[in-house]
Amino acid sequence: MTDYEFVKHIENLYDTFMRKILNYLFEHKTLSRPEAEEVMINIAGGKYSEAEIAAFITVYLMRSITVEELSGFRNALLNLCNRVDLSEFDTIDVCGTGGDNKETFNISTLTAFVLAGAGIKVAKHGNYGVTSACGSSNILEHFGYKFSTDTGKLKRELERAGLCFLHAPLFNPAMKTVAPVRRALKVKTFFNMLGPTVNPSLPRRQLVGVYSLELARLYNYLYQETDVSYAVVHSLDGYDEVSLTAPFRYIFNGREQILAPDELGYEAVQPMELAGGRTVAESADIFTRILEGNGSEAQNNVVLANSQLAIRCCFPEKSPDECRKMAEDSLFNRKALDSFNTLIKMQQ
Repeated sequence: MTDYEFVKHIENLYDTFMRKILNYLFEHKTLSRPEAEEVMINIAGGKYSEAEIAAFITVYLMRSITVEELSGFRNALLNLCNRVDLSEFDTIDVCGTGGDNKETFNISTLTAFVLAGAGIKVAKHGNYGVTSACGSSNILEHFGYKFSTDTGKLKRELERAGLCFLHAPLFNPAMKTVAPVRRALKVKTFFNMLGPTVNPSLPRRQLVGVYSLELARLYNYLYQETDVSYAVVHSLDGYDEVSLTAPFRYIFNGREQILAPDELGYEAVQPMELAGGRTVAESADIFTRILEGNGSEAQNNVVLANSQLAIRCCFPEKSPDECRKMAEDSLFNRKALDSFNTLIKMQQ
């Protein structure tokens, strides 16, 4: 067999494997954890065409993903990712799945800086917006942040600014492989589900916002198998964060409850008050206004509410009021702004 024939033989094997997987899934069957892991490894390795990947993703637009499948996909990404050891900083990540199509301002990224301003080390994992105009990567890149896998750079940022940013495509090759397909589809996919779970620094604390009740419970099952102190939030009107537009489901280390805005001490807000920019520049303007203390009451309260629950992941012994005061001190005394300015100056 010539080299060319050997290569074609291998390609045909992968092609046959994907056809079998697709036919299997089209029969309403589900993958085991090892099968899901194998498929994701092959996707990351560029074994399938964009059409095959799109067909595979589409399956999960028509039916729910199982815990076994989600775990298998996550295991593959974590095993393939470029790990970075930031354990000495005892970090937290604050990340939403995206995919809620609500077009809010950058709530989770602002929350991350509030935490950093409160003295909590944040290893923020994020990406460009897929279903929104401006994701966390878009906003930070706009301000001049330089994405990097350099552990030394990331540690210096944590030491001085209290926050470093992990741009998902640099650390997770599969994310980069499927990016063109996700952009073409322009709908939420199971990669939205996976994003918050595959932070390459493996932080031991995490606040995750999800776009559906079903996914909130999947995450709960997933994180119960880890040693992470976690909170999962989902607003009942569809936001992948605490939006204060409606009651929200709050799962804290396995304990599940529904809370209304007034139970956290906030007034309900209207969806229009959370609107983000239509462009990255407009989104950046909203972002800086809030950090500089010029945000509206609704904008400030939404950031504070999410920050309050994230702080509790780090200090479960603190009362909700104590966590809120830490968040308010960071935002209103411009400690969050100082963290942001320090981080951006370090890029120069």
